[in-house]
Amino acid sequence: MSYMALYRKFRPLCFEDVKGQEHIVRTLKNQIRADRVGHAYLFTGTRGTGKTTVAKILARAVNCETPVDGSPCGECTACKNILAGTGMNVIEMDAASNNGVDDVREIVEDISYSPAVGKYKVYIIDEVHMLSASAFNALLKTLEEPPSYVIFILATTEVHKIPITILSRCQRYDFKRISIETIAERLRELMDEEKVQVQERAIRYIAKTADGSMRDALSLLERCIAFYYGQELTYDRALEVLGAVDTDVFSRLLRSVLEEDVTGSISLLEEVIMQGRELMQFVADFTWYLRNLLLLKSSDTGEMEDVIDVSTDNLRRLKEEAKMAEIGTVMRYIRVLSELSGQLRFSMQKRIMTEMTLIKLCRPQMEIDTESLADRVRALERKVENGIPVQSVSRQAAGGAASGGMTKNDSGVIKKPIPKAIPEDIKQVVEQWGRIVNNIEQPMRTYLRGVRLSIDNNEKLVLAVLDSTHYDWLSTQAHKEELEGTISGMVEKQVEVRLELVADERELDMNYPDLGEIYMEIEEE
Repeated sequence: MSYMALYRKFRPLCFEDVKGQEHIVRTLKNQIRADRVGHAYLFTGTRGTGKTTVAKILARAVNCETPVDGSPCGECTACKNILAGTGMNVIEMDAASNNGVDDVREIVEDISYSPAVGKYKVYIIDEVHMLSASAFNALLKTLEEPPSYVIFILATTEVHKIPITILSRCQRYDFKRISIETIAERLRELMDEEKVQVQERAIRYIAKTADGSMRDALSLLERCIAFYYGQELTYDRALEVLGAVDTDVFSRLLRSVLEEDVTGSISLLEEVIMQGRELMQFVADFTWYLRNLLLLKSSDTGEMEDVIDVSTDNLRRLKEEAKMAEIGTVMRYIRVLSELSGQLRFSMQKRIMTEMTLIKLCRPQMEIDTESLADRVRALERKVENGIPVQSVSRQAAGGAASGGMTKNDSGVIKKPIPKAIPEDIKQVVEQWGRIVNNIEQPMRTYLRGVRLSIDNNEKLVLAVLDSTHYDWLSTQAHKEELEGTISGMVEKQVEVRLELVADERELDMNYPDLGEIYMEIEEE
């Protein structure tokens, strides 16, 4: 006999074998026992949760000659024929490939003939959301008032695509994602039956990776067993086959990112890539690691430990890291990595995009959202606590520059002198800069917060910008014209603005005299 995949070989044959959907199984068995079977059912839920399996069990149960507690006996002629695929009473249709109105009309015509053997004709339509609008319309009347010997079972993963007129005519059953414990228990039973040695830690990892799908879990397990056929499947071997990474790597990566160590983070990613790991899986697993950290940090009582589902060693390490990271920081990491996961699906440069994301995590100043701003503040606080002074320009130095001499700031950087004679229009802009910024619309107000007001040799107003993202936004023609128009309107004079991108604060102090130090500081909201 030819080889059969595990998910087909161990497909449940009765309701008792169905795992993780007890709320549905109990209801259907009660209906069969009471002879109160509906005429139309809608099974909805994510992939691999048992929709088609339960549909086939229900089809056999309603035609079984001697049902046992609401389940098919598996011994009668009807059960054997349906199970072998030779039963004429169960008609399966894949709506993904048979989604036209003509396909539905064939069903409608076939319904007029009563079953030659058995009580019910059962029509199982898989992926029913793929039917066209005209096909749904053709099905509508028959679905509402079918003959007494007809049962429809519709299965879908995207229930939101089904017309409300169809939904209202069906008994709806939502299949839940199967828990990690339930999947792991089932995998253990099957491996004992197959006499295959699998390490408990490997089983739990595969169960977690399956993301609530029993079929995915069996497929992943089968893939790992095939690679190490005849050998024990250990945790490390499962990681190798699935292209995954040990949690120790995620711990090291998180610590590097928290320390804003770009070199260390990129080097660690290089190790992962050289080991042949799949980057999409790597990003997904790292996001899950951060999810565990977030749950642990969000719980004051430690009640989240059962939900986190990690080993004792990993839990101890997570608790240590929970003291190192703020909740807002971890949430920003998860958000950025989630965005990366969506982009990697269609990217041809997965490595480059992942490297860019790691740099973004290590450099919160590259973003302008509230979470990143909080990270930047925390980074400054750490520097102050560690005795590292934050660069600042002394007013005495600014005053000395105003007098015409080259001076130094607190960091010893030689500053360019400010011209003694400043045009009146630029002086007015500097004096009213706080009002200009506070009265301008978002998001330009945010982009203007970090600029320095300066002047060039041609006595033009210069806005020196350190952040390249801010510079790119402000320097577009439309935004530059909007800024010049706002400034000219406030000072009632035509003012031309020149934008300059500055590499670092050293260059800023050397080449761009700070006019704001002389007149006034920008008002803060």
